[in-house]
Amino acid sequence: MSDTKLEAIIAEIDSLPKGNLTYKVIRGKARMYLQWYEGGKKINKYVKGKDEATVLSQIKRRKQLQEELKQLVEDETYGSFVAEDKSYFGTNKQRQGNTYNTRVVTGSALKNMCSVAKKYCERDCITPLKKYLQYGLPGKVCLIYGLRRTGKTTIIFQAMSELPANETAYIKIMKSDTMDKLNEDLRKMSSDGIKYVFIDEVTLLGEFIDSASLFSDVYASMGMKIVLSGTDSLGFLLSTGDELYDRAYTIHTTFIPFKEYSRLLGINDVDEYIRYGGTFMIGEKNFDDAELLDESISFRDDESTRRYIDTAIARNIQHSLANYQYGGHFMHLEELYEAGELTGAINRIIEDMNHRFLVSVLTKDFVSHDLGTARQLERKKAMIESRESILEKVDCKEITKRLQKILDIRNKKDMSVEITKEHVEEIKSYLYLLDLIVNCPTEQIDVKEPKEQIMFTQPGMRYCQAEALVHVLMKDEMFSKYPIKERQAICEGILREVRGRMLEDIVLLETKKKLSKKKRVFKLLFSIGEIDMVIHDEENLTCELYEIKHSDQIAEEQYKHLIDEEKCKEIEFNYGEIISRTVLYRGENAVVEGIKYQNVEEYLQFQY
Repeated sequence: MSDTKLEAIIAEIDSLPKGNLTYKVIRGKARMYLQWYEGGKKINKYVKGKDEATVLSQIKRRKQLQEELKQLVEDETYGSFVAEDKSYFGTNKQRQGNTYNTRVVTGSALKNMCSVAKKYCERDCITPLKKYLQYGLPGKVCLIYGLRRTGKTTIIFQAMSELPANETAYIKIMKSDTMDKLNEDLRKMSSDGIKYVFIDEVTLLGEFIDSASLFSDVYASMGMKIVLSGTDSLGFLLSTGDELYDRAYTIHTTFIPFKEYSRLLGINDVDEYIRYGGTFMIGEKNFDDAELLDESISFRDDESTRRYIDTAIARNIQHSLANYQYGGHFMHLEELYEAGELTGAINRIIEDMNHRFLVSVLTKDFVSHDLGTARQLERKKAMIESRESILEKVDCKEITKRLQKILDIRNKKDMSVEITKEHVEEIKSYLYLLDLIVNCPTEQIDVKEPKEQIMFTQPGMRYCQAEALVHVLMKDEMFSKYPIKERQAICEGILREVRGRMLEDIVLLETKKKLSKKKRVFKLLFSIGEIDMVIHDEENLTCELYEIKHSDQIAEEQYKHLIDEEKCKEIEFNYGEIISRTVLYRGENAVVEGIKYQNVEEYLQFQY
């Protein structure tokens, strides 16, 4: 999108009336007024009766243009980034004789602080921020939010490094700060000629959610560009539904696609992304290395994953609810919160979703004693080497049954407050808002009640908890009859299938996000079997079919559904002409019996 179009939209917006419409009853008659803030003061302008229709039309046009501008600013993304460094903060900096109440950094100190971030590449989502700083409308603020270790602070420093240091201020909010202190500092900054204000960890202010409109209605309306950031994603979302409704551009950093993860960390390995993806911390399995025991290695093991969930997610939810509507939004969760057990409940529910995912892998992918592609390839290899296949001896039903018993025992750990269905649904609703989980888009033919399928946007979290449970399973007494090599082979066979299912979710989620405004993307379920991904072009009535395999080997079994005549007839009847059939896998590109084989890492990097 060219800057010329953006400038034309802004010019037209400037030519239209400011403010919002309101009515006052004077002498029993409703009279129309335009209302807006200017210089920190509320302005009211009377609209004559003969002009009301024109003004209504102009206000409608202005809102259309503002929405179009918002879409242009938020949707354009390009660029590239790495892990966050620890920040350097100045305190109570002075400017023209003013002493600030909060931790404010300006001038040369700010320039020095931002210099560290320049050595990193930029995340894709920095582009909407730059657009806001250049073109954002008066009265609008920009919100940058996301879970820990997803690059928020670095993005802010990079954006500040390109602005005039004498017109820019960075504020680091502490728990001891108040909205009154911040308000006083913003007034001083306004008089000092500060035009760009970045307020980090703003949700630490207890009054933020219920008084956030101060930033948009007063200071942003005066022409300041205000960027608010923090890890408290839910707090930002609650404010956009209330105090900042229709007054904010939003940039969410939680989701890190494989393409960006690969480019910024230099890792083009989808297995590495499955194991550690979700934060900008490079994965590591050497647990004995003291340098790796830092909490920043988010998905190093089961314990570090739980700690990340506690600090980045559970506390996020609790802090937001405690400060929204004076704590009146806990609803069904209040009893857990009062008992000090809400953190444990949130962690348990996330863990339970990932454990159920593992059970579904076992019951679906190992169905009829068929350990998926892993067993087939192992069987062929064993035949070539004239030996017995280790996986051939595995009783998958026995494994699944024992796993379920282990889960039942783990889920009965003592809690003074029982976790109810209402608790689960309410916590899940917040996890959806945090962009941590997404419902798998599915459609079905001859399937009455498909089971709920939840995808995690942070794959490392899911894999780590599934892997930990598999290791618990391998230590169970039922496996004592197997030699250690066989136990290891069984463990790896299960985890290979876990990675396979997770790869399906990753491809489906990333393709859907890329094509959401152009085509429909979904998994298609049949009474027997499924197509891993369908891309449906509703305009041209065509569809593309995909099977997604974690293997680097080609096997006829992989594309059997793509050439199933009955399934293909049903698909073309419901969705239109099939224009391509593709297997995404980890091997080299090839064509087999008219089926295109494409490397999945290449697909995630360059497709669409």
